[in-house]
Amino acid sequence: MDYGSDDLYMSLMEEAFVRWDRWNLQWEEKPYHEDGFLFLISGEMRPGDFEYESFQLLRRRRHRVERMNPDALRARYPAWNAQRYSDGYYNPRAGWAESAKVVAHLLHDAQAAGVTVHSGLPFKRFLETGSRISGVVSNQDKLFRADCVVLAAGPWTPLLLPQVAGLMRPVAQPIFYFRPHDVTEYLPKRFPVWAADLSKTGWYGFPATHEGIVKVSNHGPGSEVSPDGPRDTSPDAESICRAFLETTFPSLAKAPLASSRTCLYCDSWDGNFYIDHVPDLPGVAVAAGGSGHGFKFAPVLGEIIADVVERKPNLYSARFAWRKRGTEPVKEQARHR
Repeated sequence: MDYGSDDLYMSLMEEAFVRWDRWNLQWEEKPYHEDGFLFLISGEMRPGDFEYESFQLLRRRRHRVERMNPDALRARYPAWNAQRYSDGYYNPRAGWAESAKVVAHLLHDAQAAGVTVHSGLPFKRFLETGSRISGVVSNQDKLFRADCVVLAAGPWTPLLLPQVAGLMRPVAQPIFYFRPHDVTEYLPKRFPVWAADLSKTGWYGFPATHEGIVKVSNHGPGSEVSPDGPRDTSPDAESICRAFLETTFPSLAKAPLASSRTCLYCDSWDGNFYIDHVPDLPGVAVAAGGSGHGFKFAPVLGEIIADVVERKPNLYSARFAWRKRGTEPVKEQARHR
């Protein structure tokens, strides 16, 4: 929920945390692991910095964040290079979730609630009735009629909906999975979820899995790609990652690479979601522009999308409304429901 001074996203994530907790209670396998979050920088946090403003807003909203220093970092989180990272904070109300298990469980829950799922039927085109979209046609020419079509196609959205050209684009971000020689330094209590100079470098990662694998990734500009293209990472990308590790987690820098791939984002031009009816295309709503932070909001996005489709008021929908490139998004302060 660390978004600088952006109160709306923090509020939205506070609601999401409550529901992640609920899923942990309801589901046999707990999908969310509250292992905390280290948000560190090489230098000093100063007013105006993304990290500093995140820290201050967390405190104003009464979260139990703890400011870090090299001595505390060295004592509690030995994998870090405490000489380089001299400031930042630890946020215990954070963690990570098992995305594949969550998606599978939500699919099961949807079907149990009466939702019909048609898999293996790629979208071919919209079905038009007069001047209105009245459904979709699959690549097997099977018709699905609807009062409203919600296009939630992630990085494929710009290919399927020409109206979003210039508003969002499919990009690839590199992900690396390392197998440290000594995994004890990388287990959750000594190595929580982390970001290192995130606002400048984009590097972040996770504690070791049960299999002893550490995930390291980058949240940056990315490379514009075709979503149907290969998912391989380049040798240059691995070299850049290892150079980062050398200055941040020295004991991980020469660890064997277990695997790597690219993760597809659908980046909007301003980093905010697009959740709205599409102008000049009656019968179609879009839910896209995840910009790399969509999944953690999984417990709350469905409700926002449903409210938008039904044109009901929602505390968050104004921020994600359709807007032209360069338009300042709505910055209203969110209030708890």
